[in-house]
Amino acid sequence: MEQNVAVGLDIGTTKIVAMIGRKNEYGKLEILGIGKSKSLGVHRGVVNNITQTIQSIQQAVQQAEAAAEVKIDDVTVGIAGQHIRSLQHSDYITRTTSDTVIDDDDIDRLINQVHKLVMLPGEEIIHVLPQEYKVDGQGEIREPIGMYGGRLEANFHVVVGQVSSIRNIGRCVQSAGLNLEGITLEPLASANAVLSQEEKEAGVALIDIGGGTTDLAIFRDGIIRHTAVIPFGGNVITEDIKEGCSIIEKQAELLKIKFGSAWPGENKDNEIVSIPGLSGREPKEITLKNLSKIINARMVEIVEQVFAEIKNYGHEVQKKKLIAGIVLTGGGSQLKHLKQLVEYITGMDTRIGYPNEHLAGDSEDDLTSPLYATAVGLVLDGLKRQERKKNEFRQNEIVKEENIEELEENQEEEEQAQQAKERLSFLDKLTQRVKDFLDNAE
Repeated sequence: MEQNVAVGLDIGTTKIVAMIGRKNEYGKLEILGIGKSKSLGVHRGVVNNITQTIQSIQQAVQQAEAAAEVKIDDVTVGIAGQHIRSLQHSDYITRTTSDTVIDDDDIDRLINQVHKLVMLPGEEIIHVLPQEYKVDGQGEIREPIGMYGGRLEANFHVVVGQVSSIRNIGRCVQSAGLNLEGITLEPLASANAVLSQEEKEAGVALIDIGGGTTDLAIFRDGIIRHTAVIPFGGNVITEDIKEGCSIIEKQAELLKIKFGSAWPGENKDNEIVSIPGLSGREPKEITLKNLSKIINARMVEIVEQVFAEIKNYGHEVQKKKLIAGIVLTGGGSQLKHLKQLVEYITGMDTRIGYPNEHLAGDSEDDLTSPLYATAVGLVLDGLKRQERKKNEFRQNEIVKEENIEELEENQEEEEQAQQAKERLSFLDKLTQRVKDFLDNAE
């Protein structure tokens, strides 16, 4: 695979997307190729049929390779699914001496302590996100490094997931002949693709409505504050239409996309769609008002669950107010009049999030569809990871090139480079663990 090219693999409930991209000279993301296949072995974001998932991944990857004329090896994969939950946790460490300043090692020690939290069987901590620190009881510190103090404490946002589900995804990727370069939480990936830095500072809730799950990520002051995965998405709506109108799934999906609306007041009573009957049976007539009533009932339920999570975070407190309101993305956000419904239920400003924040100006229109928000975010994540690796490599090269006379200095620099290397983000460690597990399991 040529350098500076990253691949995002979004393994969703309805579709699997492989996207190949690179940064152009203006630092914007240029999409070289995209492949999309129907996802058959995934239910509510969790793999439930390994063989089918592997086939779908291979299909998407081959399409993307053909479009970009690049061979894919490494991919960055997103994880979501109904097994993801999050909790708030505070922890502290007491430093042996308060005469030295707080450094990275102290923070690592504190974060590692959070990792010792006892989880339910089969669960593992995926993300530990520090919210704010306290030093010797002085609160609201964003960056404690360089301060003096004996007791360092912090509030953490801890994201937990089922380790077997994550390993299954790793297994599928590996069996499809790919190398797992990185794992990212999907709500975070989508957020990188569609939110601006100003929105993250002001406070914003990103709602990513997928086929099987609806993901929520809340930012405030530039830091992620809350994440949740709700096990309903666009597929449940299709299912409801299928049952409510007694038609087959394919027709229900088409009805939803073409004529569906989340707001029943929009349709007049006499608007009717005729659906061909099966094998020569009479066609069915469905009023659009009924259709939008079915959609509205389910959509209200999903939005209310998400809103309950936003309330859980405490958005009514002045300090936690979400000034930028709500951003909707994902395939489900394309439903007509959804923005109005969400504003009506939550009373918060709402916009649809298109992943064009970082895309090059001449990108095709369909790439900027909310459908591809997660994939774009995963590609961005992959590029960031490569950038980090390059910097580490450069540091190590600089260290090697120093003259022998400066050996002492050299050693110091080498130690620093070593430290920089060790301070991998937690997700990199998780990726490494999943890789090790898969290598040993063969």
